[in-house]
Amino acid sequence: MQMVEDYKQLPEVEAIVLGGSSSAKSSDNLSDFDIYIYCTTEPDIQSRREIAMKYSNNPEIDNHYFECGDAYCLKESGKPIDIMYRRLDSIRANIDWVWEIGNASMGYTTCFVDNVNRSEILFDRSGKFKEIQDLTKTVYPEKLAQNIITKNFFYLKDVMFSYFDQITSAVARKDYVSINHRTAAFLASYFDVIFALNRVLHPGEKRLVEFALKNCKKLPDNFEHDVNVLAVGAIEERLQTAKNMVENLRKLINFQ
Repeated sequence: MQMVEDYKQLPEVEAIVLGGSSSAKSSDNLSDFDIYIYCTTEPDIQSRREIAMKYSNNPEIDNHYFECGDAYCLKESGKPIDIMYRRLDSIRANIDWVWEIGNASMGYTTCFVDNVNRSEILFDRSGKFKEIQDLTKTVYPEKLAQNIITKNFFYLKDVMFSYFDQITSAVARKDYVSINHRTAAFLASYFDVIFALNRVLHPGEKRLVEFALKNCKKLPDNFEHDVNVLAVGAIEERLQTAKNMVENLRKLINFQ
C-alpha cells in the first residue's frame, strides 16, 4: 500500500497498523479504515497534510476530538480513512497498567488491549509494536478478570449511588437525558463483567450483543431481550429490566 510507504518515511513513525472492524473482519459498507500510527512524537502537521492531499481532495488534518488524528475520504473509492497517532510508550503503559498489573476501569477495561491484539501490522520499524502485541496474546490474567468483575458488578446496583440508583432518580424526575446517560454507563459496566467472566477481550462499543452471543459461553438468562429493552424500551420497563439483569448476572458470578 503506497500510503503506508509514504507515512513510514516520517522519522517519528515507529509502526503502522490496521485496526478497528477491518482488522477484526467485521467491517461492513458503513465501516471506515482505522489506521493507527505509533510514533515517538507526533509527526508535524504539514508533512501529514502533504501525504493526505495525495489521496484526498479535502482532508481534515490534526483533529483532537478523541485522539490526535487526520480524517479523509479516498479520491477514487470514497472510502473513509481515519488515521490516529499514538505514542508507542503510551500504549505500552496502558497494556502494562491493565494486562500486566490487573487494573480495572468502569467499563471498557480491555478495549485498548483488544485493539492492539487484533491490529494487523503494516509496518514495524524495529519490532517494538510486535513486542507489545505479543503481551496481549498471553492467557487472560485471572487477577484482571476478578478485578473487572468485582469493580463493575457491585456498582450496577449493590452500593450507594449505584447506576441503578441513578437511573431510578432520573426516571422519577423524568430526566430523559440523564436516563439515557446513566443507562449507557450501566450497560458499559454490565458488558465489562460479561466479557471478563468469559475471559474475552472487550471489542469496543459496536455490535456488543451480537459479539457476546457469538463469543461468550456464559450469558445471563434473557440476555439479548433484557439488553434491548433497557437500551430502547419504554421508560416504565427500564427499572425492572435493570434489576432482572443484575440478578441474572449475579447467578453466573455466584455473588451473594
